[in-house]
Amino acid sequence: MELRQLEYFQMASRLRNITRAAERLRVSQPNITVAIKKLEAELGIQLFDRSQKQLSLTPEGAVFLNRIELALRNIQDAVLEVNDYKQLQKGTIKIGIPPMMGAYLFPKIFSSFQHRYSHLDIYLHEEGSMSIREQIERDELDFGIIILAGASQNLQILSMSRNQIVCCVPKTSPLAQKDSVSWDDIAEANIVMLKEGSFLRQLVLQSMKSVGIVPNIVLESNQVITLKGLIANGVGIGFLLDMVVGETPGVKAIPLAEPRFVDVGLAWKKDRYISKAAQSFIDFCEDLLKERMKQEHHTD
Repeated sequence: MELRQLEYFQMASRLRNITRAAERLRVSQPNITVAIKKLEAELGIQLFDRSQKQLSLTPEGAVFLNRIELALRNIQDAVLEVNDYKQLQKGTIKIGIPPMMGAYLFPKIFSSFQHRYSHLDIYLHEEGSMSIREQIERDELDFGIIILAGASQNLQILSMSRNQIVCCVPKTSPLAQKDSVSWDDIAEANIVMLKEGSFLRQLVLQSMKSVGIVPNIVLESNQVITLKGLIANGVGIGFLLDMVVGETPGVKAIPLAEPRFVDVGLAWKKDRYISKAAQSFIDFCEDLLKERMKQEHHTD
């Protein structure tokens, strides 16, 4: 059964005349006659009552027409919708954001992108960097803004910023007087930590393990504001990226004695079909980077 046969049958049914249907569809009359006969043979029923001068549907033909009208309408709508996507009038982008990037890096990107492409829908999924990587590889997300270190070879990467890991302590702590902290300095400290699935958590725990320190984790949260509040109120110390600490009341951010930096950027799966909407987001992020590099060059 071919789409063309259904369209010919629909038009002949509407106009009740094969000659007029052929004129409307700009095909020859025999084309329509042959197509309808093939359709009847495939279905094993007669669609038209040919005993009268005017073409009329059999009861079976009327039922069939009722069904295919809806199907053909859905197909036409699908073609129109695909054309909308093709011309970037519509589209959906699914992005994974770790808590730190979600609160501090992404809003600036998102607001600018949404202003330019207000007709595109963006769905945000908040998880740790490691969880986001896995979901991109399973095709559950289009993109992730993640910590890039150790990313799979299956991911395409666009590096966006370099950030330093800092130890965050209460301003009332003796550690707040230090210019840098070593792992020995915090060996006995209570620690508040990001939850499982965070690359930053894994990195900190591995570093502590390598020097024989067993961390005393007293609370875990994926809410950066919660962690900063816990630190400010003396519950424990924590480890965050410098970009998210800023001027947090009651919190002092101190570099590690052996400075650690991580690259943050956009990641998506290699060799996967990239929709027009998704490509527009990649292009937008690349333009942002170019603009930032120009500004930094002029500042220098």
